[in-house]
Amino acid sequence: MDAKALEAGEPTEVGAALRLSVGRIARRLRQAHAVGDVTLSEVSVIARLDRDGPDSPGSLAELERVRPQAMATTLAGLEERGLVSRRPDAHDRRRVVMTVTEAGRKVLADRRSESVQRLAAVLGGQFTAEERRQLVDALPLLDRLAEKL
Repeated sequence: MDAKALEAGEPTEVGAALRLSVGRIARRLRQAHAVGDVTLSEVSVIARLDRDGPDSPGSLAELERVRPQAMATTLAGLEERGLVSRRPDAHDRRRVVMTVTEAGRKVLADRRSESVQRLAAVLGGQFTAEERRQLVDALPLLDRLAEKL
């Protein structure tokens, strides 16, 4: 990485630095979860259904930017474990919609709680109040970046 280009805000260098930092954070949080636990892609689907409500497999595939076949596999695994349920669409009985179950909500809450606790412990013990405020200030930019990718 070119420190001068990074300091100047050169897009390629900023992108490389962000990818490295965000990747490290995600890997460290992932490593804390038990083997056999829900995958990140499964958590993403459960979280989307919890946040946005019932949706079709095709729409979920598009929103998650995966192939419909990959989404079908993900949903089948989640359904088999009772984390999502399938029901006919109320407006078009030929279609199905997926809904998060209470068990899915619990898995999501437990996983969020564990990750948040780990983050909070480090933020509270290793970061100053000013550093935490700087992270808060960066959040809208990170959210906007995520939405545009």
